[in-house]
Amino acid sequence: MTPLTDPTGVFAAAQSGTPRCVVLFLAKRQVAPSPADLAGIATVLRRLQSQGWLLSVRAMLAPNFVDEPTGYATGFAHDIDIGGMFEAPSMTAAMAGTVALEQAGWGKLFTTEWLLGPREFAAVQGAQPDRDRPWGFLALWEWNDAWSAATPEERRDYDAECDVAFASDLASGIDIAGRHRLDWASRWHHLGAWEAESPAAIDAAMREHERAADFKFTTSRHYIGRRTPLLALIGSAA
Repeated sequence: MTPLTDPTGVFAAAQSGTPRCVVLFLAKRQVAPSPADLAGIATVLRRLQSQGWLLSVRAMLAPNFVDEPTGYATGFAHDIDIGGMFEAPSMTAAMAGTVALEQAGWGKLFTTEWLLGPREFAAVQGAQPDRDRPWGFLALWEWNDAWSAATPEERRDYDAECDVAFASDLASGIDIAGRHRLDWASRWHHLGAWEAESPAAIDAAMREHERAADFKFTTSRHYIGRRTPLLALIGSAA
């Protein structure tokens, strides 16, 4: 796969890693789960984990992390109740696993926007790697008409400006789970996921990205949520 953009200095510093495919889920609850629904979804999650899936953003950032399926509680601020992402070993596995989850009961409990796509850039950890980062931030963006009309030199200058903001994110302690490409089956070109110490840390980072004019070439959608074990999130209305 050819990346849509070249890695910036921040991401070029990370190792490329094994190719993987993201499974992003943005879910709105429809009905409360039954014990059978929870058991069925838990069984599928265990099977996916045994097949090499990563079921939390934390596991993508810290390979030694004991992986537990997690998502983000987003209902306090958004029109979805749960957001989160997995990584599958391949695109075929990602599609099959998504169908299996839907059939196990997920499809009855939620209306879900599933977005799949290959990893472009590897994850990079911020300063003080042992710090707890219980808040997630999911960013979807598409390149706008101004980016399409920009010259190669203008795009390189823009990438350099954004790299300053990304470096500031890492220095502030934010972890960045690389970048995934979504445009093969979505209006969105890319997905970025962060984990941070607090909403205030994310807000400060966004101000730096605004200052660096990160958004002049993009249209974006952002979600923020508290990291929570996924089965607890799904069962919270049981």
